[in-house]
Amino acid sequence: MKVTLLGTGSPIPDPNRGGPCTLVQAGQQNIMIDCGRAAIMRLLGAGVLPGMVSTILITHLHSDHITDLNDLVTTRWVMMPVNVPLKVVGPVGTRQVVDAMLHMLTLDQGYRHAHHDDLRANGPLTVDVVEVGPGETFNIGEVSVSTHATDHRPVDPSIGFRIEHDGKVAALAGDTIPCAGLDDLCLNADIYVQTVIRDDMVKQLATLLPNSQRFLDILDYHSTVSQAGQTAARNNVKTLMLTHCVPAVQPGQEDDWIGLAKEHFAGNIVLGPDLTSCEA
Repeated sequence: MKVTLLGTGSPIPDPNRGGPCTLVQAGQQNIMIDCGRAAIMRLLGAGVLPGMVSTILITHLHSDHITDLNDLVTTRWVMMPVNVPLKVVGPVGTRQVVDAMLHMLTLDQGYRHAHHDDLRANGPLTVDVVEVGPGETFNIGEVSVSTHATDHRPVDPSIGFRIEHDGKVAALAGDTIPCAGLDDLCLNADIYVQTVIRDDMVKQLATLLPNSQRFLDILDYHSTVSQAGQTAARNNVKTLMLTHCVPAVQPGQEDDWIGLAKEHFAGNIVLGPDLTSCEA
């Protein structure tokens, strides 16, 4: 099992970091979790073509986690010789978002059908949407996936995905604060991926911003680096991967960020730029 952080950024645009997106490669499956800004570019950087993606799992419907879903859907459609609908699994509300996206793409689809006979013969652009809640299990080929409740309120619902194959486990938490569902998600996981913030830096930066309260609001629904370390330690995780860092990690700050997690967690900690990967 290999986990690659395709995009490690946040809603704040960063020329060096794509939006939240992770790739899990297990068995013969390429599974994307979320689809933030520049996701499809980073997917190619990881050596995976859009048509090779088995399924995309959506943790929640915040815009920064689904910005490039339309790019993945459309590019996959026009590049594949046959029309194999992309499977999108996410919380309640995912179907509404995808239906609206497909409506947005109606004109584009018409243009392409008018120009390409073979594409028209393949039929309309379709997406296979499955809405799930916590406590469900399903298979993607030979890979088993379970869903777990996370706490990103007022974003509700939000879920994390536990991916298992050949005795290995990857836990993808998405945005959440520590909670019982998060513990269930990452218990004994080989790799636990957590989005994190530095509360000390957020508070410091807020003093410089005209909309400081809006920035401070993120403190109550994201895990801090320390909390991620505590969650990993409490649940016997082997490797903790930090992503979606707010504010963005600057060159030379990596040891400081990792150090905050190390105060609580003695296992392996991975922090890096887009396309950083880890194998279990």
